[in-house]
Amino acid sequence: MAKYTGIKIISKVEVKDKKTLALVYTPGVAASCLKIKENPQEVYDYTNKENSAAVISFNYEEALKRAVFLKSSLGIDAYPFEISSNNPDKIKLVVENIEPSFGAIDLSLMEDYVRNIEFNVSIPVIKGRVENLKEALLCVSKNLFMFNIESLEGTTEEKSLQLRKMAGGVIETELTEEKHQKPVGIVSDGSAVLGLGDIGGLAGLPVMEGKAVLFQELGNVSAVPLCLKTQNPDEIVEIVLLLQNSFSGINLEDIKAPRCFEVENKLIEKANIPIFHDDQHGTAIVVLAALLNALHLVKKNIENVKIVFSGAGAAAIAVCKLILAVGAKNIIMFDVDGAIYKGREQNNFAHEEISNYTNLNSFKGSLKEGIKGADVFIGLSAPDIVSEEMVKSMNCKPIIFALANPVPEILPDKAIEYGAFIAASGRSDFPNQINNSLVFPGLFNGVLKHNIKKITNEIKLNCAFALASLVKEEELTIDYILPDALDRSVPETISNNVI
Repeated sequence: MAKYTGIKIISKVEVKDKKTLALVYTPGVAASCLKIKENPQEVYDYTNKENSAAVISFNYEEALKRAVFLKSSLGIDAYPFEISSNNPDKIKLVVENIEPSFGAIDLSLMEDYVRNIEFNVSIPVIKGRVENLKEALLCVSKNLFMFNIESLEGTTEEKSLQLRKMAGGVIETELTEEKHQKPVGIVSDGSAVLGLGDIGGLAGLPVMEGKAVLFQELGNVSAVPLCLKTQNPDEIVEIVLLLQNSFSGINLEDIKAPRCFEVENKLIEKANIPIFHDDQHGTAIVVLAALLNALHLVKKNIENVKIVFSGAGAAAIAVCKLILAVGAKNIIMFDVDGAIYKGREQNNFAHEEISNYTNLNSFKGSLKEGIKGADVFIGLSAPDIVSEEMVKSMNCKPIIFALANPVPEILPDKAIEYGAFIAASGRSDFPNQINNSLVFPGLFNGVLKHNIKKITNEIKLNCAFALASLVKEEELTIDYILPDALDRSVPETISNNVI
């Protein structure tokens, strides 16, 4: 009989082509998020929450043994966590705020410390020994459900809903005999989910499950969604620090700016594991790689082009900083209040900082005015805001990266129709997909393999150059500026270039 000693998080669906990717992740995943936002109880239909249990202990190995037991005996997808404090208030903070990700929480390994704590949650919390564990946890498994993905019908969104409902989400756990590796924690407060905005941690859970699928399928990295109820930056930091011994690294996800900068900076300073905000730095790496190849095609130098950003949130600012690092000099960023310039009344601290390096002539007009004569448009903002007139007003051979998800600032086919030379989006159903999935699986694989504790700017640049170089000179075309999202050589190349 096999002796199981570890757990890994795996996909319920083999991501074998772009159609499957579109169902598991963007754009299909948005449909599940919106269903849950409208009716929170539907989280049990469209995710694996119903069969997910958090096992929390003061000792990680004890929690792991308990999680292996729950999986092997009851089929429950149990995730081990170590908490570094026995303070009742700290335990309460963690338990109540990780509720969105789990259908039950097992605290039986901390019985003496939790029996008198009253938790304000709507899921079962086991504080000690119980007669019928399965009945107490109320977990229900769909893990053994077999289905044919080709039988799904309708639009991408409709198929994605059918898939999640039949399978009970898209991830599960698997027992292993090899040495256990702690998972990456995908931490989100749901305040900036895809193009859906602030829908909260619970409604954001389908996205984090999809992210975990890509971690495993593309990078062979186990990753556990940790969607939080709180959106307080100090509490997010405290929860991660209390649980950090449960993870090999942290991938911050879908936390809005400027809160995300505060969370990331504090965690980098205080945590002893690598911290990576994918919306910022994964996006920056893949956009820089795409831009380098696009500029090579149009025979323009990054030092001489005018680059216009729509959006000035976490992703846009990180992209801007990385592009500046390789020599860009003429950048103007826009948000809902117009051009960002030094001293603007609406600036937050991040806007004020980036204005030291952008819009040096203090242009104060609208995006429609500012895009005139631009060589490059990079959109990380809102759907359908770029018009035919705006495209036609750009410089010769304009490059348009419309990256709002699931609906871009302008659809790539429309951008080309209106005069764009190269058009890209974040979607898998158009050419030139610019998506973080090209970066984070391989990056974390390399970070864990080489035991890297801090992800530096040098690592990001190395990864961007490596990604760009995967498209050979003879392969580079207006419809092929980046490798395919499912090209299995990509994560290996990224992994090898983190050092």
